Amino acid sequence: MRDRISIITIGLSPAWDITCRGWNIDWGLHRQIDEQTILPAGKTLNVSKALAWMGRKNIAAGLWGAGDHPQMLTAVRTFWPLIKVDLTPVAAPTRQNITIIDSANDREMHLRSKSRLASPRALKKLQADLETIVRRGSICVFAGTLPDGGLLDDVVRIVEFCKSRGAKIVLDTSGRPLKEIVDTGSAWLIKPNVEELRELLGEQVKDRPVSLANAGRKLLDKVEIVLISRGAKGGVVVTKNGAWQGRCTGRAKVLSTVGCGDFLLAGFMEALEDGSRTDLALKTAIKVATAKAWGWTEKMSWLDVQSKIHVQVGRI
Repeated sequence: MRDRISIITIGLSPAWDITCRGWNIDWGLHRQIDEQTILPAGKTLNVSKALAWMGRKNIAAGLWGAGDHPQMLTAVRTFWPLIKVDLTPVAAPTRQNITIIDSANDREMHLRSKSRLASPRALKKLQADLETIVRRGSICVFAGTLPDGGLLDDVVRIVEFCKSRGAKIVLDTSGRPLKEIVDTGSAWLIKPNVEELRELLGEQVKDRPVSLANAGRKLLDKVEIVLISRGAKGGVVVTKNGAWQGRCTGRAKVLSTVGCGDFLLAGFMEALEDGSRTDLALKTAIKVATAKAWGWTEKMSWLDVQSKIHVQVGRI
């Protein structure tokens, strides 16, 4: 376990993840479910969980509803003690995400509610709290849905504030917020999936390694690293020093794809922070994401998983 705390995840739309597993679930039926879990989540908190699973202490910052803030603290401290919670409580409810998994037919449904945590007052309070924890050398991860419309300028100011304090900025979001922040030149690393990359560039890009690498290179005047998630196909990473593709060469039953992209990002950052080359960081990232998809992160340690998941990485 490493003691340094340099990665700070900053979530503006976290959630309670409610996961229900059942057998032969379909519309119009009444079924008794086999299992239900309720855990604090959201993309940034998922990144924090993945880092903690790998043995990395980190800070979870951002917004959370004041009404259930104590319950969230208890849950995080119980399940992920390596996460230092510094979430800003605000006077709004924390949203709920519901995932329904049909074990018999190997399918799942994701229901997402809209976040109402962000407001001018909440974002101002958050920036004041970040002033006490963001320092030179920090890596600040902004992931998940970011407020658009009138609040986007406030979000951009928070990102630039973190950068002004000497932090590296990581983005895993989409739409206008992603484009606006990328255009400021503040981001060090972005992690779009293929569709988000297309939207960011405003053009169609084939889901093929060479095409993705060429598309990623178009962003290198604004971003140092472009990590592209391809789901079951693995990932592509592009920097000024080259481009690499990677994929898992083994097979196992996929239990759930929820959070796999967040684990991919966590694995990549952790490996880079440990001094790995970019291609080896991609290899680590795909192993971590695969472990999440296979459900191994719930029952095995990172040390056990590393030798059991085989990943092939090559230069494009």
